[in-house]
Formats: sequence, structure tokens, C-alpha cells
Amino acid sequence: MATTLKDAVARKPVLATIRLIVPAGAARPAPPVGPALGFYRLNLMAFCKDFNARTQKYKAETPMQVTLTAYKDSTFEFVVKSPPVSWFLKKAAGIETASGRPGHNMVSSLTLRHVYEIAKLKQSDPYCKHMSIEALCKSIIGTANSMGIEIVKDL
Repeated sequence: MATTLKDAVARKPVLATIRLIVPAGAARPAPPVGPALGFYRLNLMAFCKDFNARTQKYKAETPMQVTLTAYKDSTFEFVVKSPPVSWFLKKAAGIETASGRPGHNMVSSLTLRHVYEIAKLKQSDPYCKHMSIEALCKSIIGTANSMGIEIVKDL
């Protein structure tokens, strides 16, 4: 994708890229959001209102990944991604924590259907939309194995 000179001149200088995990619909100017954005003198309330409006369709307390780009003129843009794969796997398996010794102690088991459903949800992510379902499923199976969750064909 070629950029023109006009686009390069119009581009704002980036101050920082901030990655946060914030519960859906629960962004407040308290930690972890407050200190992260306040350090760069960004408008906390504008972020909180916009984030809460974008994530109101998700169940409360769902951890949402946010990538925020702060510019030198104290403006920002952010992208909200879906929850981490590990959160989906824990919810599907009905466990609180992963195995302390993955590969030795299996804490739960899931079917390939669960993996496929998680892959369909993750495919809506901006960074995963170009990946095939097969590649996403393989990645999810690897994450499940590292958490001590066994993947079986049928339960």
C-alpha cells in the first residue's frame, strides 16, 4: 500500500502506543486506565465514555484488549479487540485457573467444536481477520495445550 506525500505530511506524530486490558463497560479514570493515560496527558473521561459505549454489547467484566495510540497533540485513537483466547478457553472449560504443570496435569477437556466456535469469534478481530479458520484453530489448540486443557474429538 503506497502512501502519498500528502498522507505522510498529514500524519500526526505518535507519542506512544499503549496496550491495556480493561473490563467491558467498566472503564473508569482509576487504575489501570488512569495512570496509563494520565502519564501522557490524555483525556481520561473521553476515553472512558467512548470505550464504555463501544463495549456495552459485551457482558460486564469481560476483559477487552485495547490498543491506544497517543499523539503529541494530546489526542488519541484506540482499537478494541476481543477477549484473549485464554479467557475463552477458561470459560468454555469452566475452570478458574490453568494447570500449574501443563502436559502433566490436564485440568479439563474441550471438543474441537469449542475450538471452532472460539476461532469464529476471534476471526472478527482486526489482526486475525486475514488468518484462515484452520490457522486460528491450530493456534487455539496450542494455547489450550499450554494451559493444560486437552482437546478431544468428542466428549
